[in-house]
Amino acid sequence: MQILCIGDVVGSHGCDFLRRRLPALRRMKGIDVVIANGENSSDGNGITPASAGHLFDSGVDVITTGNHTYRRREIYDYLDETQPIVRPANFPPDAPGHGLTVLDLGRTRIAVINLMGTVYLEEHLACPFRTLDALLKTPDLPKICIVDFHAEATGEKRALGYYADGRVSALFGTHTHVQTADETVLPHGTGYITDAGMTGPVESVLGVKAELVIKKQMSKLPVRFDFADGDCKMDCVLFDIDEKTGLTRTVERLSIR
Repeated sequence: MQILCIGDVVGSHGCDFLRRRLPALRRMKGIDVVIANGENSSDGNGITPASAGHLFDSGVDVITTGNHTYRRREIYDYLDETQPIVRPANFPPDAPGHGLTVLDLGRTRIAVINLMGTVYLEEHLACPFRTLDALLKTPDLPKICIVDFHAEATGEKRALGYYADGRVSALFGTHTHVQTADETVLPHGTGYITDAGMTGPVESVLGVKAELVIKKQMSKLPVRFDFADGDCKMDCVLFDIDEKTGLTRTVERLSIR
């Protein structure tokens, strides 16, 4: 089972680039399932039904999100009504959406879990470690289970990776928009990478025009962030998962230009 996990898709430029590159990559690598973090897929930050629909129409099977999930109110009902999109499961239970979804491919089923970190990010959320424990007790949970851990601190991400090792098929980090070079199969068979990276403009600061981020850093005053233009990339990671064991055989880190 070949499962591709795509780093944070940024704005319309990132969405358009994904649409141009994903079909060919899917054919070339024989990819069965595509998971993409879409919390920044709408211009102006956040995710909307339109940007989510664009990702689905482009070949994404499941959309994960993160700290910008609720930035746009028009997504609230969509989160409740659309199964292949998940929000961090450690948000309060009455928040719109759900933190786990199951994709039925006929011959097999795949669970996708979304969690968010609490170190340097959202300290009021439930513990991601305990939330994962609870979700893994879900009745009839598929053997293949992928986790998107949307978190700031690399230490928190690696800790959850080792905590989940052997209990989930793969765990990939998102949020920092910078692809890490630590892809691996952990000792008990869980595929892992600290951050899958970003899908969006190469010459940018996390997808935003560099001059605006510099102005914000130097002035300490509010600055409206606009997404950058120019050439894009699609950072992603491909997990080859054994359908019988639900564990990862190999991990391949990719950056498509």
